Parts: sequence; C-alpha cells; structure tokens
Amino acid sequence: MGTDLFERRAVISGVGQSEIGRQVGRSGFQLTLDAVLAAVEDAGLTVDDIDGLAMFPGGGAANLPGYANGNLYEVQDALRITTTWRQGINEGMALPFYGPAQAVATGQARHVVIWRTVKEGSAARGAGGRPAYGSTKPVAEGPLAWLLPVGMLSPVCQVAPYATRYMHEYGVTREQLAWIPVTQRAHAALNPDAVYRSPLTVEDYLDSRMISTPMCLYDCDVPADGATAIVVSAAETAPDLRAPVGIEAMAGVVEGRPSWEQWEDMGRVGHGAARAMWARTDLRPADVDTAQLYDGFTIEAVWWLEAMGFCGTGEAGAFVEGGKRIALGGELPLNTWGGQLSGGRLHAAFGHTAEAVRQLRGEAGARQVEGAEVAAVTNVGGIEAGAALLTRW
Repeated sequence: MGTDLFERRAVISGVGQSEIGRQVGRSGFQLTLDAVLAAVEDAGLTVDDIDGLAMFPGGGAANLPGYANGNLYEVQDALRITTTWRQGINEGMALPFYGPAQAVATGQARHVVIWRTVKEGSAARGAGGRPAYGSTKPVAEGPLAWLLPVGMLSPVCQVAPYATRYMHEYGVTREQLAWIPVTQRAHAALNPDAVYRSPLTVEDYLDSRMISTPMCLYDCDVPADGATAIVVSAAETAPDLRAPVGIEAMAGVVEGRPSWEQWEDMGRVGHGAARAMWARTDLRPADVDTAQLYDGFTIEAVWWLEAMGFCGTGEAGAFVEGGKRIALGGELPLNTWGGQLSGGRLHAAFGHTAEAVRQLRGEAGARQVEGAEVAAVTNVGGIEAGAALLTRW
C-alpha cells in the first residue's frame, strides 16, 4: 500500500475531555471550552497554534434533546482564534476526524480542533427520562412521518427490529450478547471518568427491563453530560507535538438507501465502510490490538465485530460468549473505557477515539492494553458507517 493516502499526511495530536457525568453543573458551552483547552494542551500546543475549527453536529444545539455544543462562532470568539478552515458537521459524517484530516492533508490548516458536547443526562433527568426524539416534534415530517405512526419514537425502537432479525437469522441469544455490556462494565470500573462503574453480571442483564424487544436497559448507551475534543495536525508538525498518533487508514461508506427503516439487509451493517478501509492498508484484522467499536446499542458492537472481520457474519455471539476474547488480556480488548454502554454516550465515536489515542500512547492507566500498536475505531452503523485504524507513531 502506498503512502500517498491523505490520512497518512495527518495525525491525531491531542484529545481532551471535560468532566463527564450523569449531570454536570456546567453549560454545554463551558464543557466545550473545557474539552477544547484540554485537547490543545494534550497536543503540546497553545490556542494560538489552532487555525481550524470543526464541530458535530453543525449549528450548536441542533433540534435534538441534549445536543449542547458550543456554537462554532462562540468558541472561536471566546478563544480569539484566527481560522483558515472551519466546518460545521452535520449527521452523516464518517468519523470525527475525517474532515479535519482532509483539511490538514491539503494544507488548508495545520492544527484543527473538533468537538462534540452532550447534555443528554441533564435533559433526561429534567424530563423524567430522556425525551424520545420523535416526541419533541409537534408535527411528523420527513422520516418521522413514516416512523411515528408505528411507534418508532427513538433510535432504540428503530434499531430493535434489526436486532430481532439478526438474532433470528443467526441463532444468537441474549445470554451471548450479555457479555458485551458485562465485559465493558468491568472495563469501566478501571476508568475513573466512566458514568457507571459498579459490577454488572449476566443475570443482572437478563433480569433488567425491556426497552424495545429484544433490547433491554443494559443494551442502551447511557445519557450523560460531557464534551470531547480532538486535535488533528499536519503530519509534518509531528516533531513539535507531545505524542501524535498516526491515521493508518479510514473510510466512510453510505451503501443502500440512506434510511434506517429502509435498510436492505437487516443482519449486516457497516460492511461497506470496513471493506473500503481495509482496501487502504496492508494491515489485517489480526494486527489490531484493541477495538473501540461504536456501541450506541449492544447490537451495533456486534455488527462491527463482524463487519471489521474480527469474526464471521453471524459468529459474533460465539465470539463474545464468556467475555474472555473481548476482555483486557484477551485477543481483542473491546471498548476498554467502558464504551457508551457504561462510560457514557459521548456520541459519534468521540469517546472511542479518545480511548484509542490513550491506548496507543500507553496512557490508559489500569485499563492499558499491553503493547498496543494498532487500534480500530468505528462510528455508528448502517447509513453513517465509518471505520479507521490508528497506529502508534
């Protein structure tokens, strides 16, 4: 594989996070500034070095409960940054660092910071539970016009039929799938920033209430308050950076009809993005030391295990059963920060990317994967799928 790929001309130079919790007594704007400043410092840079800004989603709070980004203009003004590149990113991006990597690879900027801020924990508590996305709209329009009449008020209702189909088609059981949230909770116990750190057992999982059959409480990510920022820098600046991480390969593919309710193959999600990513590198699945796979719901981590080639299609249940393969010390430590199922819904692979960077630097503390040199990161599944390999620099 040649070295002229644009992602090889970029590095992830810094990651930073604000305080993370079920409820944090700071505004989304304040959390954003906390994360951005932490990421810049982590990179070994100053605010004056930053010449590019990006955010997800574009437009600040958007129209969804708990989306609480500091506005692009407000953040630039507060930090007095002069930019040569900016981007307000909307739903549908492949990975948080995709656009910033293109910007620095093409010389439009040298150091870009991108952030994602949520106040979904506070939104949930204030409303007596996280508001269903559909319930915030007075009129059903767009995709909601087709989803609301059949009760698909929130993502869990939209994804549950896919989980049902997958389990039916491949004979995967809830007892097998339980090992993903159970193992990730054990990892979260080693992460002082995780929302939930108390032990979780398979029995706890099986006894928990159903949210949308077959998905139970522990299959769903945890609404949280917090912000994550990532600094992406031109690879040529690496000697001036504290601890850069390489971007070996990445891809984002929207295949089929771009809507969850019209997805053609309900048992296979993310395969297009994974194939496109592997085509950009000589590395293979066996080279990956840790996998930080999007887990908005347990079933999404299942799909990614198969799409990325860590096991065959329909084999993820057997792969995760018992938890040994995906635990620290196993052949593929999975979501070592606790993932979104226990660490908190930081969304759009921001938390996953931050963890991958820390693992590759050897800075993950008690949850460190020994000798980690290659980390896989994925974002969402289906119509917004993105996959990347990050490497120790």
